Amino acid sequence: MLVIGPEGEQLGILMRREALQAAADAEMDLFCVAPNAKPPVCKIMDYGRYRFEQQKKAKDAKKRQHVTELKPLRLSPVIDTHDFETKLNQARKWLESGKKVKVDMRFRGRLITRLEVGKKTMNEFIEKTSDISIAEARPKLEGNTMSVTLTPQKKKEESKNAENED
Repeated sequence: MLVIGPEGEQLGILMRREALQAAADAEMDLFCVAPNAKPPVCKIMDYGRYRFEQQKKAKDAKKRQHVTELKPLRLSPVIDTHDFETKLNQARKWLESGKKVKVDMRFRGRLITRLEVGKKTMNEFIEKTSDISIAEARPKLEGNTMSVTLTPQKKKEESKNAENED
C-alpha cells in the first residue's frame, strides 16, 4: 500500500506490517484514505483529532445553512373582515421576518359550489401582501382546499447593496 506520512510526505509503497510499524513509531494511527485505489492509499494521522475536525466542520456548515420556514395559514371563503385583517397582519409579520406563508382555504359543505367567492377572498389576500411578498403560483384547488404559497420579496436595500458590490 502507498503510505503518506504525518507531515504529508510520501513514504512509498510499504507492506501492511511495515506501514503499521511506521504508524506505531510515530504514535499515530494508520488510516486508509483510498481503499479502492491501486495500490490502496493510507495515511499516518491522529484519527481522533481528524474526527474532531470533521465534526467541527459539519457543525459549522450546519450553522451557516439557512432554512426557510413554511408557516401555515387557513382562511375561509366567507371570512369576516376583522378575522381577515388579523390573518393578514400575522402573515405580514411572518413574511417580514423572512418566512414563507402557505395560505389554505378550505371549502366545507356547499361552499364548494361558490368557488368564485373563495377566489375573490384569496386574490384580495395576495393583493394586500403583494408589497412584501410574491405568490409562487396562482391559487390552485386540490380537492376541497385552495392553496397558494407566498414567499418574501427581497428588500430593495439588499438588492441595491448587491448591485453596488458587483
